[in-house]
Amino acid sequence: MATNKPTKPIISPPLTEGDGSVVMERLTQKVQPPSMYQVVMLNDDYTPMEFVVVVIQEFFGKDLEAATQIMLKIHLDGRGVCGVYSKDIAATKVDQVMEAAHKAGHPLQCVSEPVDL
Repeated sequence: MATNKPTKPIISPPLTEGDGSVVMERLTQKVQPPSMYQVVMLNDDYTPMEFVVVVIQEFFGKDLEAATQIMLKIHLDGRGVCGVYSKDIAATKVDQVMEAAHKAGHPLQCVSEPVDL
């Protein structure tokens, strides 16, 4: 599970002042956000549109109207983005969709790919 870890201070070498006391300077590390991945469903000629809408609602938390719009994009353009997540979550979403399609006997395909920034 990808989480943002708190920044750890980097402590530079001690500076010695004229009276012999030691002063430490704190420098903070810059933490980059995790790489994001989009979950994309691919069109096929066999999976019913209603099944695709239900899958989008169930696994991506979309309402009926949004799920229908995504399904139409998949149908018309051959692919549609269902959501953007961190790498681990995107992989889990792909696995959930593929398992649901397999159990229902549909050849629906779903992939994750890096988001181009």
